Amino acid sequence: MIKVKFMPQNIEVVCKYKDNLLEVARKANIFIDAPCNGNVSCGKCKVKIINGRVDTKKTTHITDEEFDSGYVLACNSKVIEDIQVEVPSKLSSSMNKMKIEDSSSDVYKKLLENCKQLISKNHMEFKSYVRKNYVTIELPNLDDNISDFDRIKRHLRNTFGYEKVTCKIETIRKIPNILREGNFNVTITHIPKAGNTTNIVNIESGDTTDKFYGVALDIGTTSVAACIVDLYKGKIVAKASSGNAQIKYGADVINRIIYSTKKDGLEKLNKAIVHETINPILESMYNELGIDKNDITALVAGGNTTMTHLLLNVYPDYLRMEPYIPAFSKSPYIQAKELEIEINSDAYIYITPCVASYVGGDITAGVLSSGIWSSDENVLFIDLGTNGEIVFGNKDYLMTCACSAGPAFEGGEISCGMRASSGAIEKIRIDKDTLNPTLGIISNDKPQGICGSGIIDLIAEMLVNNIIDRRGKINENINSNRIRFDENEIGEYVLAFKEDYNIERDITITEVDIDSFIRAKGAVYSGIITLVESLGMDFDMIDKVLIAGGIGSSLNIEKSILIGMLPDVDKNKYSYIGNSSLMGCYLALTSEDARCKLEECSDSMTYVELSVYPSYMDEFISACFLPHTDIEKFPSVKASLGC
Repeated sequence: MIKVKFMPQNIEVVCKYKDNLLEVARKANIFIDAPCNGNVSCGKCKVKIINGRVDTKKTTHITDEEFDSGYVLACNSKVIEDIQVEVPSKLSSSMNKMKIEDSSSDVYKKLLENCKQLISKNHMEFKSYVRKNYVTIELPNLDDNISDFDRIKRHLRNTFGYEKVTCKIETIRKIPNILREGNFNVTITHIPKAGNTTNIVNIESGDTTDKFYGVALDIGTTSVAACIVDLYKGKIVAKASSGNAQIKYGADVINRIIYSTKKDGLEKLNKAIVHETINPILESMYNELGIDKNDITALVAGGNTTMTHLLLNVYPDYLRMEPYIPAFSKSPYIQAKELEIEINSDAYIYITPCVASYVGGDITAGVLSSGIWSSDENVLFIDLGTNGEIVFGNKDYLMTCACSAGPAFEGGEISCGMRASSGAIEKIRIDKDTLNPTLGIISNDKPQGICGSGIIDLIAEMLVNNIIDRRGKINENINSNRIRFDENEIGEYVLAFKEDYNIERDITITEVDIDSFIRAKGAVYSGIITLVESLGMDFDMIDKVLIAGGIGSSLNIEKSILIGMLPDVDKNKYSYIGNSSLMGCYLALTSEDARCKLEECSDSMTYVELSVYPSYMDEFISACFLPHTDIEKFPSVKASLGC
């Protein structure tokens, strides 16, 4: 056996000869960012060998100077002897330092208020699918000597009209002592079902109706957010979020699906989301409120179709294979103990329904909370995160599609790209005279890379200042030390010199990076135009554009239009609505009427598979330009560029 010691974690593990270094780190629970899941294509898993040797090959992601200093790609290295490995802090901490929008922000407060008004306006009740009642059960005697459970069933039938009452054996085991501890005054938590039936999920001694809590949970590919809700008051009483621990197995859903097919891959991905992400988030909120997990008797979760499959430990590989069929769209209620999620073990978890392989329950939840289903106006809903999903419609119809934007909006496939975490450049302004940039950096740290919103800013600024042309090619005639060309005549713009910030290397964007991002933005725009035109409509008929998702909070709408990612419509039509998935889960948790409406929305959404849609590829090719091959589609950009 061979010893591998990771620094600065000071963790030593043993492995076999020629084990992959990235996999060794994963087994040791050492987080090394690997967006491409070890395909040697992203170059982000760079580590330094301090002592010992590995079997590796130099790639274009590592300079000669770095290679001579001991830097290797973990995914491209095999362990052949005892080694000591230094994991750069920006790799090991990027997940925990991810920028996740504060759910107490004004945006979320406004969205929550809008959600409540939406329910009231549509004559829905705020009544959860879970009930909690304090009851006094008739005392037994020699003349009335039926069993404890029959006594409870009789009371619920006579008081609430339930003809059938069920429960699990775990609840039966609690009943004798709980009844007598409270002198037959107990609080019963139950879930009504069709046909005057209810299922008891918990029984407690005395009156515990003051502790009636549920959890709304949004499971994103990159980050996970949750809130605890007082189900009596409909009030959010605690909030928490973190990065999705599955990131170590790949940045996007395709890489995670591929990893799930490996030995124990599915189990590792399931453990990462449940035990390493969701349960720690829940525990942090329990500690904040001073409550116990048994006080949580309901949970509603939303996520894309892949995340839902991985949460339920369902094999997902057929999602990525034509004809792209999920194992399920609607999940039955699942007891918490089946998933090992740390809430009341008998509590039921509701998973928001999916529509297709790449339009999941996070989108149906977003449609619910955004109110498209009740709107007289034509609303375009765009969720921009690790994936890109689009919905267009109103109260009469809902059309949806998913665009293959790839991981570019999370900094993937970009040489100096990174997620929106500490040190990421998220805002940029370039001086037209000096071509020097002014940087907005998350947490005001030293720049480490550039995230999605920063890339949009940068490409727009480079276009306006004639650093690049409309093809994304760098102007060779500019005399500036920020413009450089390599031996293959591939140009790059230097965003941050390493000497200026005392960082390891210059932060740049290359023509190859720009080309990758143009394809990503082209996928979004072509998805939008294909969806709208499939109804025989055009952009003039769009009344509102709602932007949701992780990138939205830092998104500059004007610059997104300038590069051709979003349609050139009146900017007043645009608004950012935050984590609409979490708010949709909140509504389904607090209102049974809203949950039923969510089911209706998912049933009524028509999915358009872009890959087989006749005009999509032509639209995509046309959109792979700045802003578009047809500048007339972007009149405001045409005016600003003087075309």
